Amino acid sequence: MSLKASCGSQRRSLCSLLAGREIKKPKLEDGQRLQEAAVQLLDQHQNLCSLFQEQENPDPCHMFGSQNQAASESNPRHVSGQLLGRELRRQADRQGISVGAVSVKTMLDRLKEITGRQEEDRQREMFTSSQRVQLQVLLESSKQLLSQGVLCPKLLWVEYRRDQKLPNLELVYFLHLYNILTLDYIVESDEGIGSWLPGQLKALCCWTPPQEEEETKQVQQKVLSTTVGVLVAAERKISVLDELLLWLLDIEEERGEGAERWIQTLDASLCGASVSPEALQRFFTHCLTQIFTCNPRLTVSDAVTLQNEWTIAKASRCLTSLYCKLTVIFSVEQLLHHLQQVLETHEVNWKHVLVFVSTLLVYDQLAQSSLRELLSRLLSSAFEGYDLEKLITAFLLARQGALEGAGVFPSYSHWFKMSFGGRSGFHAGSKKSLVFLLKFLSDLVPFEPPQYLKVHILHPPYVPPKHRSLLMEYVTLAKTRLADLKESVEDMGLYEEVSAAGASVQSQAAHDVEKAVCLFESTGKISATVMEASIFRRPYFLTRFLPALLKPRALPLKPDAQMNFIEALKKAEKIPVAQFSQYVESCQKRRQQNESAERLDPREDPLDVLKVQLQEFTELLSGGHDGETSAQLSRISHSLSVIFPGSPDEPIRAVAVTLNTDTPPLPDLHLKVVNLILQNFCQSLLITSRGSPPNKQSLWGSRFVCLLLDNRQLLSSLIHRLWNLFHHQAASLSSAHILGLAAFMVHLQASSAVSPLVQLAPPGRPQPVPLVEALSSAVLSSTRTNMLFSVRLAVAAVCYGLCRGDSVSPLQQLQQDFIPCSLYKKLLYLIPRLFPAARRRPDGQQEDSPTLRWSCIAHDGTNWTKTVMHLWRHAAFQQLQQLHQYQLCLSEWLHDELRVQRNEDVLSDTQRQEYQQWACWELYLPRPEEQGGCGGDSRKLCAHLLTAILEQSPRDLNLENLDCSPGSSGTCLPDLLSRLQEVVYEAERSDRADLGNFLLQLVSQRCSSSSGSFSSKLGLQRTVLAWNRVLLALPAGIFFNIKTEGGRRSLDCSQLVEHINQHQRKVCPAATVLPCALTAHLLKGLLYAAGRCGHPAGELNQAWSQMSTTCPLLVVSAVRWWQQLSPVLVSLWTRLRDAEPLPEQLQLLSACRRWAHSLSPGPVVQMPPAAVLVRAASLHEAFRGGEEHQQNFRAVLDSLDPEREAEHQQVLVSLLFLYMKDFLSELLDPQNCWRCW
Repeated sequence: MSLKASCGSQRRSLCSLLAGREIKKPKLEDGQRLQEAAVQLLDQHQNLCSLFQEQENPDPCHMFGSQNQAASESNPRHVSGQLLGRELRRQADRQGISVGAVSVKTMLDRLKEITGRQEEDRQREMFTSSQRVQLQVLLESSKQLLSQGVLCPKLLWVEYRRDQKLPNLELVYFLHLYNILTLDYIVESDEGIGSWLPGQLKALCCWTPPQEEEETKQVQQKVLSTTVGVLVAAERKISVLDELLLWLLDIEEERGEGAERWIQTLDASLCGASVSPEALQRFFTHCLTQIFTCNPRLTVSDAVTLQNEWTIAKASRCLTSLYCKLTVIFSVEQLLHHLQQVLETHEVNWKHVLVFVSTLLVYDQLAQSSLRELLSRLLSSAFEGYDLEKLITAFLLARQGALEGAGVFPSYSHWFKMSFGGRSGFHAGSKKSLVFLLKFLSDLVPFEPPQYLKVHILHPPYVPPKHRSLLMEYVTLAKTRLADLKESVEDMGLYEEVSAAGASVQSQAAHDVEKAVCLFESTGKISATVMEASIFRRPYFLTRFLPALLKPRALPLKPDAQMNFIEALKKAEKIPVAQFSQYVESCQKRRQQNESAERLDPREDPLDVLKVQLQEFTELLSGGHDGETSAQLSRISHSLSVIFPGSPDEPIRAVAVTLNTDTPPLPDLHLKVVNLILQNFCQSLLITSRGSPPNKQSLWGSRFVCLLLDNRQLLSSLIHRLWNLFHHQAASLSSAHILGLAAFMVHLQASSAVSPLVQLAPPGRPQPVPLVEALSSAVLSSTRTNMLFSVRLAVAAVCYGLCRGDSVSPLQQLQQDFIPCSLYKKLLYLIPRLFPAARRRPDGQQEDSPTLRWSCIAHDGTNWTKTVMHLWRHAAFQQLQQLHQYQLCLSEWLHDELRVQRNEDVLSDTQRQEYQQWACWELYLPRPEEQGGCGGDSRKLCAHLLTAILEQSPRDLNLENLDCSPGSSGTCLPDLLSRLQEVVYEAERSDRADLGNFLLQLVSQRCSSSSGSFSSKLGLQRTVLAWNRVLLALPAGIFFNIKTEGGRRSLDCSQLVEHINQHQRKVCPAATVLPCALTAHLLKGLLYAAGRCGHPAGELNQAWSQMSTTCPLLVVSAVRWWQQLSPVLVSLWTRLRDAEPLPEQLQLLSACRRWAHSLSPGPVVQMPPAAVLVRAASLHEAFRGGEEHQQNFRAVLDSLDPEREAEHQQVLVSLLFLYMKDFLSELLDPQNCWRCW
């Protein structure tokens, strides 16, 4: 306790005061006087909480030392402890309560002072160093009080738990450390430990002390390990640790520090400290069981399918670390025995089980033999009792081991052959066992990864000859499954490793070659596997194994093992003579290339080397040295592999190349290289074209392009550069560039068999497309500049392709291999558009040779317009249109036409109208359907036009304002709307009365194909709104049919009513009425159609009466907009019927409006005899807004007394429906519900 001398001296502790007297010789009377003085001092300043602090500060370095050493009589702590005890007893006597209660209260008050600052810092889970020192001083005093019998630990815990719902775990640990209140007692006595201890342990695990607090880290680990040790020893409270284990398994994928800290706590070092070896083994066994059986959601079929993803390399680091901690005190036999017991008695989590097997195999070298023994026991037991569960367990465990590689466990093919490949197999005892195995394998087929099916086919189980048919049934089933998966048995390696399931065919063949050469080197003989493959697996041997073995290389001067192996196969006549000769020649060339590369200065820049090599290549082309050009291309390929590093054996066609259309520019070096390549190709093309046409040239262009296709990284950069040139820089390309790039596209088309597919990103199409088609999509036709470039590029490409096709064969079937169909279709679209002379049908005089046209393009780029017309009349060009893939169908033409920007079109408005009318009426209407036309049916032409308009991008459709002028659009949409109007007008003149129904059916088909998803609903809304715009542009009368029965003409509105009820209703705005423009258009159509009947007014009245019950949406919309519609309809009816009054049903709309508005203060008009819905809608419209209307609404309701007239009741029910509709609309869309009003 701190003391203050009356004379104002310095503050000194009791210990220091006592220490200052130690220089005197101790006497008995001195001690007595000292005690009396201390008691008097306590009487003057009784602060027990401060007295608890008057212990000598402990040494933090010895916090975890022994606390049981006896205090000597001369120790100041002992003296102050006695003083504190006497004072507590004196306070207890004065207050008349037990000394234990006083000591507990005083201690708890002091604890609150110490922990108060920690409560302020909510994010901190442990004491600070200063708090920890103060806590130890308090606990030291409490320990001395406990030795004096003054402190009651049980009462301390009871009072502490009453104040603290969540005890501080560090405080509990220190109480245990100082033997004041042990964790064992707390665990056994506290019934609510399960409610607070797991949460405290989780929080402590997840909290990371600051970097500089090393002491706090040590305390944290000791708190966790001590608590876990006590809980493990008290096995009845093991459920607390179960909760922590489940928490760890839930967060295992996160790999956080909390999970790792808890795993470090579960250490075998717990044994011997507070836990017996037997208890620790029982606890770890229990943990393994909990892990194996946690969340057993995955079925056996899931395990078979997903097993490849559960190797130790792909498993969670936390899970494997946990297994290592839990298995260290067991032998492999004990662990596998326990695993087998769990598998036989519980539903298990197969992922956890199989990862455990992998961990055991990888971390323990003895596990392989033990697992093989377990598999043997499982198979024996499975076939003895025909136990399916044991059989599938054995297969899963064997496959799991094989997935970890041959260094850990034998391959699956080896295990399967050893288990079932011979007469001594587990299944060979009887036909029943054989059927059991084959039935099991057949049941696995739908879930099996392809590599296992290949093993079963290539290494089938032993089957006696008389039961061969049973095996063939399985083989047929497995091959069918492989065909569905687009997998080939022939692609399987000779030495198949199932663990390399995702390996490419090339890597498998390279692995087979390596192992075959290794076996040959060790035995001096060709392995039996290779000899069998040369006979029974000849396709794989010839197309995979031999190319990998005979890969060109610089042969060493002294034959190596691979050369000796090749020579042995040659002597055995296993290598075709031509293939061997080509191999020798390629190796010689490779040696020459290496010597040439060695002569190059290694300090030279690869880009400079490539420039020199490309220049030399051009010079060799001009000199006509064909053989030297091939060698130079090999040198260029080597230089490119330095700049674009990548494996030459990389399977180019395995995965599509991604073309990022909005990607940032290429790296500077890659851009320079690609520009250099394209520039050299264009230059080489011009040089070779001066001497001879394309059909007389060598194959240099094809070889050049194939060289580029062999390097995936280079190909990706090349594709991106070409896209950028075509899409963004087309106007800056010169004639030479256009010719060269056109020829380049032709060679890409000719190499399409070995070219990868291209996936556009962002995806313009859902599936990858051929390379040339992807690049052609960058060639636009939307503006004048784009159209001119597209024509020049496509003309050059088609001319060059026709010439190259003639050089191969005069047959037309081979010419198409050189002509990109996408560029050909651009000519079919653009030439008639740009050249009106091309719209006339050919007169029969067609040119035959494209050579002259190519020479004009190559030598005079300014005269390309004449070349266009010559090409258009060329016989080969026209004949290509007979092939389906070269036909430009009407839907494609409409797609291109809709993307033309009207303000930048090469045609004027009048010229565009003439061109579109020619295309619709003269080109596609009479063309047969199989050639992309309409077959003379105007309805199909109408359907194509409508479909194209509805598929137009929403931003090109002004859907918000349906009655706006169509001329505001930037595309050709207004022009195509005009063409649709022309087709509809023509159909009307030809008395096609069903055209309106036909259009409504088309729209219904598009709307009915939508599902219930949000995107589908949004698409439905766009479709209907786009259709409404089209509907406004068409004659309204075509949607009302005129039926003739018994000489009487009547109206039929059923199709229109069905369309409104099914589709228009779903896209109504919040006010749930049709737009004013659409309502007016439909009502005008009704008047037009009624005017064509014998009794117009009567037919209109009858039709409108039917609509009151069959089409309430149109009726309510008419009432809503009647104030705006009435003058228009009256004027129209007057013009149609020579001043005849409006039909009765329409007059009732006006009468109902007057009646509804008369119900407000003023003279009341008699209720008109209109339909109930019309009267209710009129009331709803009259009282829909404004406070003055709301005030009169109650009086209106009272005037419509439902008890007097039933008709009033019907009106009120309909009015209630309309207001309920408004109420629901406001709930769903409060901001926009009245906007449409």
